[in-house]
Amino acid sequence: MNTDVPNVSVSMPRTQKPPRLREARFEDYPQIASLASRFQLHMESFSAWQHLWTNNPAYREIQDKIPIGWVLEDSQGSIAGYLGNIPLSYELQGKRLLAATTRAWVVDSPYRPYSLLLLGTYFQQSNVDLFLSTTVNSQSAAAYCTFDGIPVPTGAWDRTLFWISDYQGFAESFLRRKGSGRAKALSYPISLGAFLRDRFKKRRFQRDGHRVPVLACSGFDQRFELFWTALRKRKPNVLLAVRNQQTLDWHFKFALEQGLAWIYTVEDQSGLLAYAVFLRHDFPPIGLRRTRLVDFQSLDQERAPDFLMAMLEAALMRCRQQSIHMLELAGPTPALERTLERAAPHHRQLSSWLFYYKARTPALEDRLKDPALWEPSLFDGDSSL
Repeated sequence: MNTDVPNVSVSMPRTQKPPRLREARFEDYPQIASLASRFQLHMESFSAWQHLWTNNPAYREIQDKIPIGWVLEDSQGSIAGYLGNIPLSYELQGKRLLAATTRAWVVDSPYRPYSLLLLGTYFQQSNVDLFLSTTVNSQSAAAYCTFDGIPVPTGAWDRTLFWISDYQGFAESFLRRKGSGRAKALSYPISLGAFLRDRFKKRRFQRDGHRVPVLACSGFDQRFELFWTALRKRKPNVLLAVRNQQTLDWHFKFALEQGLAWIYTVEDQSGLLAYAVFLRHDFPPIGLRRTRLVDFQSLDQERAPDFLMAMLEAALMRCRQQSIHMLELAGPTPALERTLERAAPHHRQLSSWLFYYKARTPALEDRLKDPALWEPSLFDGDSSL
């Protein structure tokens, strides 16, 4: 979910009575949802929103020590601002770290000068090891920098790679975004041009003689628990969000129930070798239907590129079957881009860097400056929640 803090200012109005800051409560949901809807900020149902905490394995361990977020109340007791606070478990070099990610930062227009009060409170949490913000937009980036937020040191988190799976639908949504009043009619010649470009490029996901069998999976079973046990041993020097079966179930519960998440696996007789999760990320204002790769993990680093390419090909075919317009991958590294060259992706520049972090202690901050410690994805933070 994208944050919403346009025109953030640190100056306080002299005539506006300051709002009261307090911890958010579950019973605040109706007012929070109403406030979010006024600024076109997506808000899930109450059950899905409450699920972010009540069924969250990290929250269950420490629920008396961390708030679900904070609100700003005006003089009449109405909620004029909100920032969610979701705890997440990470591991690095055998140690468990508690991370917190922001969620749905929104403030009513008269109280925008107090926006930083919410963010400052979030960064003041003393029992959190790592602060992650993975849906930062152009309106909020400056605010995160104000509190010494640091761009994640690997991957290009200001652009994406994508493949078109429905050319006419993609072209029509593109023209709507440009404000065209004839988007439907003009989409046909434009889509033909994009189609011919891709045909000329001759995209290839899998190499001849090295085809990888990919299986679709309906949920997370015991195989994923065993996979996580092996993964954490293979990558002790990488900052990893916990991906045990319980956490994966919680993370993707509603998306799987609604058919918005796809799981693909590569297996052998010993069990899972790799998996990928793809998630719908539509943009309704322009009618864009989009699927994103949100997580990919492999136990075999040498074969990981082939596994990933095979899963991307499977997802692209499914996009075509379901008339989804595009398949997208965010934050590519240079090595990944070289791997994906033969698949001839398109490129999209974003308005800002998406992924910021801040360590609570200088020692952890110094360690996290090393790009080798990171394998960031849209599984991190709240990007795919």
